[in-house]
Amino acid sequence: MISDIPRPKALPSEQVRIESGLWAERQTTNRNRTIPAIYEQLRKTGRLDSWKLQPAERPKRYTVIRMFWDSDTGKWLEAVGHSLRTHRDPALEQQADELISQIEKAQQPDGYLNTYFTAIEPGKRWTNLRDWHEMYNAGHLIEGAVAYYQATGKRTILDVMARYADHIMERYGPNEGQKRGYPGHPELEMALIKLYHATGEKRYLDQATYFINERGQQPIYFDVEARERGEDPADFWAQTYRYCQAHEPIRDQQTATGHAVRACYLYAGVADIALETGDQSLLETSRRLWDDLIQHQLYITGGLGPARSNEGFTFAYDLPNETAYAETCASIALAFWAHRMFHLDPHSRYIDVLERALYNTVLAGFSIEGDTFFYANPLTSYPNVNPYEPFSGITTDRYYRREEWLTCPCCPPNLARMVASLGDYFYSVAPNTLYVHLYNQNRATFQLGGRDIQIEQQTNYPWDGDIQLTLTVKQPADFELALRIPGWCRAYRLEVNGSPVAAPITNGYARLNRTWNAGDQVRLVLDMPVERMLAHPNVRQDAGRVALQRGPIVYCLEEVDNGSHLANVVLPRDSRLIAGMDSQLFGGVSVITGEAVRIAPASWSGDLYQPQAVQPVAETKFTFRAIPYGFWANRAPGEMRVWLREF
Repeated sequence: MISDIPRPKALPSEQVRIESGLWAERQTTNRNRTIPAIYEQLRKTGRLDSWKLQPAERPKRYTVIRMFWDSDTGKWLEAVGHSLRTHRDPALEQQADELISQIEKAQQPDGYLNTYFTAIEPGKRWTNLRDWHEMYNAGHLIEGAVAYYQATGKRTILDVMARYADHIMERYGPNEGQKRGYPGHPELEMALIKLYHATGEKRYLDQATYFINERGQQPIYFDVEARERGEDPADFWAQTYRYCQAHEPIRDQQTATGHAVRACYLYAGVADIALETGDQSLLETSRRLWDDLIQHQLYITGGLGPARSNEGFTFAYDLPNETAYAETCASIALAFWAHRMFHLDPHSRYIDVLERALYNTVLAGFSIEGDTFFYANPLTSYPNVNPYEPFSGITTDRYYRREEWLTCPCCPPNLARMVASLGDYFYSVAPNTLYVHLYNQNRATFQLGGRDIQIEQQTNYPWDGDIQLTLTVKQPADFELALRIPGWCRAYRLEVNGSPVAAPITNGYARLNRTWNAGDQVRLVLDMPVERMLAHPNVRQDAGRVALQRGPIVYCLEEVDNGSHLANVVLPRDSRLIAGMDSQLFGGVSVITGEAVRIAPASWSGDLYQPQAVQPVAETKFTFRAIPYGFWANRAPGEMRVWLREF
């Protein structure tokens, strides 16, 4: 069993005020633009009307299977709940209450709640857990209900979803008269843990534990239900249950596999159960799967999943750039898993990955205006290369751009709930320790030893590494302040009240254990040089190339700054790289400049291939400009590239 030593607990976002800086700007945009834009799309595409249990008209462009719709409502409601936890908004709350009233009316007498299988195909409910997402939809609605209850204290939607959870639990489980099913798309496992915490009802924890333990057991339930439908299990389109991580029991799984979002939602649920039950074997499983994913399958941007075919993993070190799927939802799911892993196994390495995902792929997922979105997140973008949709036959230049809605619109509301809840990820509290995970201007209040304490961060992170923390206490307080030293940081300075101090580093955190007085100041300065990053030699797509990184930010070149044909750009090894703030770009971001060389024929004529003697190569020096990857595709359409050739 896992040690009985109390584990750290996340400081909830209502105790963390993100007041300015990058994430305050993103949260303001989320409240003012993203959440309203998503609600409007829910209305326009028929998702709101679907709760009236009537066929709904929708634009033909967005033809995703309607049986998945309820999850979009759940994630929007969760985003609203997280936003209301820190910023009251009576109009938004009323809008949510009206929707909740409609959801309550849609619930069936037996507790069942699904718009598609109530209004469209009532005879098919609970006949295909593998593909039809009933449990996935339920999970997102439960998470939305819990967040809204936490923000407002209103129980209506929480009680609705508790009844639905009870309905599911009556049908599925290990007891006589129950079916031994579990979610085809993991998500409900995490949701049941949240419902357990919100209600105190242990049966929800027990059900989540059952789902984790039953997955992949023989006979595999998805085979059983396929035969009940009169189908041959061998006809499953994916041809393997690795796709949904049900190919074998979770404790036997050695590698992160299948659909990337499903995988990380499942692994986050595994970590939840390990933390709640003290199951040592699940802790070991979580570490093993984490190590495989991080060492073999993670993009430098925090993206996951190279393949469109399964929206997920292929094999170790397969990390193509142009066709990188790297679904926005996958990086969000990775952040969820990383956060849980820290609380299960307190070490900065998990928060390092969380930070990488947040500042790069998650940040890129929505536009600077907040109302258009990416589904896939390639690391190289050229005309007619769209990792999300198959090639359409269009022969004119077509650049990959964000859209106001998506054929499968899981990512927009996922982004909204992630950004709205960001305060949850900044701090954790153990019995005598405050862990500081993320750095951004904020003010947080917490209790240690029964004493109220406030900590305030002043910093322009991630654009520079100078962080000042000020403590406010009513009377002297003894506790440990644990500051994360990011894995990318190779040198740092630490001061207390202006005097240099040395602090032991344990599990990636500099630990200051002392008596703190009102007004005490801690200054942490993280060295933040521009670095040329190399990929593992087995990543064939990045051989001979480097990526530019400064702090947690990965940079890219865009055509608008550097001209076209970025594949021909080469970075000399002796080129001096300079980082500086551009106050006019996106409200102020750090950019990198330096000398590069464009190596290409001065002109081209004739056949597709020509001897070099006929078409000699010219080398043209120019000053390149790289911007944060999280902000690409916010200006004129054009090429983009993260990995650059080097000589």
